[in-house]
Parts: sequence; structure tokens; C-alpha cells
Amino acid sequence: MAGKEVVTLESLRKKMADFARERDWEQFHSPRNLLLALVGEVGELSEIFQWKGEVAKGLPDWGEEEKQHLGEELSDVLLYLVRLSDMCGVDLGEAALRKLDLNAAKYPVHLCKASSMKRTYNSSGANENPQSGGAPEGSGL
Repeated sequence: MAGKEVVTLESLRKKMADFARERDWEQFHSPRNLLLALVGEVGELSEIFQWKGEVAKGLPDWGEEEKQHLGEELSDVLLYLVRLSDMCGVDLGEAALRKLDLNAAKYPVHLCKASSMKRTYNSSGANENPQSGGAPEGSGL
């Protein structure tokens, strides 16, 4: 994909910092304010799906305008999350990789493959509290 900019969390962090600095908005970017803005954007993202019921992977029944709007709202969520992590001094990429490792240990393939059951494991790996539901709570999946 020649000509396409490579986007990393670090490049987004820097662009967001520059964007805020150029507009003198740093004074408003407290962790609390950024979190509340993020929650508002998640609400806007949720509205897109609110009355659609289940939608197919890839959104084949959606028009280009709907997909573009979805992309804008997803981007708002991502950008506020990146900015919030920066203002909190958290390396988001590093934290995400660590969380994936923790989830891999918490939800081992041999116990969780093809199952939507919530499982809580003790240190020995024994299942303590199975509950039905969607993706495991806190899994980020």
C-alpha cells in the first residue's frame, strides 16, 4: 500500500498532543474531562447500533455513508482513549499487550475454546465460578 501513512498508537499520541497544544486545549484535558468525553463518544457510537439488532460481520447491508459515520465515531473513541492514556502516563500499547497476556492465562484455550461461558480461575487454574454470558467479562473481546 504505497503512499499510505503507517498509523501507530505513538503517532496518534503525538498528533493528539500537537493538536491540543496548537489550540491551547491542554488546560482542558484533565483525565476526568477526557474520560467524560470518551464516555460521550461511546454513547454516540452506541446510537449507531441502537435499533439495528444484530448486524453481520463486515456490515454488508450498510451503505457507505453509514460506514463512514461509524468510522468517525470509532475514531473519536480511539482518539480520546489515546489522549486519556497519555494524560495518565500509561503506555497504551504496552498495557494492551500485557492485558492480552493476562487474558491468555485467565482464559486458556483448552478450557475456553468455542465457549461463551464466563469462567473465573483460581491460581491453580480450576474453574471457580462459571456463568453464562457473552465474551468473558473484562476480556476486551
